Amino acid sequence: GNIRKRKDGRWEGRYTAGYHPETGKRIIKNVLGKTQAECKAKLSAAMAAARGIDVSRADEYTVATWLRSWYEIYAKPNIRISTANRYQLMVEQYTIPRIGNIKLTKLTSRDLQKLYKDLMENGRIDRKSGHGNPGLSSTTVRSLHLMLHSALERERLILRNPTEDCIAPKVQKIEMQILPPEHIKDYLEAADRRGLLPMFYLELVTGLRKGEITALLWSDLDTQNKTIS
Repeated sequence: GNIRKRKDGRWEGRYTAGYHPETGKRIIKNVLGKTQAECKAKLSAAMAAARGIDVSRADEYTVATWLRSWYEIYAKPNIRISTANRYQLMVEQYTIPRIGNIKLTKLTSRDLQKLYKDLMENGRIDRKSGHGNPGLSSTTVRSLHLMLHSALERERLILRNPTEDCIAPKVQKIEMQILPPEHIKDYLEAADRRGLLPMFYLELVTGLRKGEITALLWSDLDTQNKTIS
């Protein structure tokens, strides 16, 4: 929507109320007010009505109360347990401590951009990454951005989703650090001394993840064909 002052002294707000079903052209409507503030209030209410947004309900929520409500009602029942746990971490430990007390209707893209910056620089709770970085990875912060976008779209409680105006972090690829060939003998001897040579040798030659290796059963091993599945 936009506001202008007319020649007769009144203020006019124009907004897109929808689109014509046949032509696809925008349907433009207007509101009038004696003052700019009155016109702005009428314009916000009209735009909310056009989009089916319940402005009165939006005032009930802070970012914290809405994210918790969204998580319990929409997210948790419809996603895998591992994803639900990751969402809960992002909601409770990364987002709410930083912007949870902001009113939902007052949340801006600038608030979110500052959140992303802070998480990238100081987001880790109790430790540094393997690269000595106290911040979260760009992949994690981008995932949080996508989660917030989804949460703020539900029930259309606000006129505009502030994530749409944010710049999400680009995923940064970090070069993998591999074990130098000259260290392999020491690596395997250390594993052997601890009675763990088969596990560590298997990890070395297959590239299996730690979780995949520790989950292996003897029934996964086919000694006749020399395969593991």
